[in-house]
Amino acid sequence: MGHIRQSESLLTVADEIDAFFNKLERRDALSSEEREALIAAAGAIEVFPAGADLVREGDRPDRSMLVAQGFTTRYRLLADGTRQITAIHLPGDFVDLHSFLLKTMDHSVGALSSCRIVTFPHANLKLITERYPHLTRMLWLMTLLDSAMHREWIVAMGRRSALERLAHLLCEIFTRMSVVGLGDRNSELILPINQTELGDALGLSTVHVNRTLQQMRAGRLISWTGQSVHILDWDRLVTIAEFDDGYLHLDAEPR
Repeated sequence: MGHIRQSESLLTVADEIDAFFNKLERRDALSSEEREALIAAAGAIEVFPAGADLVREGDRPDRSMLVAQGFTTRYRLLADGTRQITAIHLPGDFVDLHSFLLKTMDHSVGALSSCRIVTFPHANLKLITERYPHLTRMLWLMTLLDSAMHREWIVAMGRRSALERLAHLLCEIFTRMSVVGLGDRNSELILPINQTELGDALGLSTVHVNRTLQQMRAGRLISWTGQSVHILDWDRLVTIAEFDDGYLHLDAEPR
């Protein structure tokens, strides 16, 4: 199934990228001029169904895509058909901002759920880099945050147990959702990811994921029914995961 392109007013675009503004302003303040420049740089709003690819490995996109609603993944497919998920993107995340400079995609991005995506033509991003140095640094910061999360995922894959990996992933997702104003650690979160996809993200078999989820439920750490996830004991989950949000760089300071 393909995606649907929708034309939207600038006012609606401002609403669509509100999570991104929250994400930026958690780290540093934006001027009204910078906010208006981002709104003006937006192109079409597109809707992708769950399971669709937003962009594929080998593509040379001429725009970058920002998640307004829904969840997406970065992933690589191997020759034997197996998949490794390397990132989970939430509302407020650019999924391929790096394509502005790297040009050719070295991985694919797929929709975990139905998604609304705001596109930013690369020509418009180039104008931002030429006219707004502080906003350019903030966009650069977003790609650096992606790299920081990738490093944390590598540590998890290489050195953490299955329980620790899943606990850490949940702590990260709940923290990131809180940053963009879409819940907090006490909220019930709709997480549209199945056990196979969790396994692809955590480097575990589906059987191992299922066993780990049962362990977490039995330990009264989480409640997970369908796509509804509620953390029952945040402090214990943080301790198990050895979760430290320092790698998310949440401090507001001049950039």
